[in-house]
Amino acid sequence: MEILWLIVIGLAAGWLAGRLMTGGGFGLIGDIVVGVIGALLGGFLFRTVGVSVGGGLFGQLIVATVGAIVLVFLLRLIKRA
Repeated sequence: MEILWLIVIGLAAGWLAGRLMTGGGFGLIGDIVVGVIGALLGGFLFRTVGVSVGGGLFGQLIVATVGAIVLVFLLRLIKRA
C-alpha cells in the first residue's frame, strides 16, 4: 500500500513542480518519476538542513514538491549546458 501512496504523492508533486516551474510538464509517467525522485531528494535536503514539516500526507506532499522543483531546476541547468 505504501508504494501506491508513493506513486500518488509522486504524481501530485511532479505535476505541481511542472506547474510552478515555467515550461511544460513531463507527461504522466515523467511526472511520477520526477515526483518520486524529488520526494527522495526533498527528504534528503530537509533532513540535511534540519527542517521538519510534520508528518502526514500534506507534509509529504510539501517535501516531495520542493524536491521535485529542485530536480526540475537541476535538469534544466544540465539541459542548457
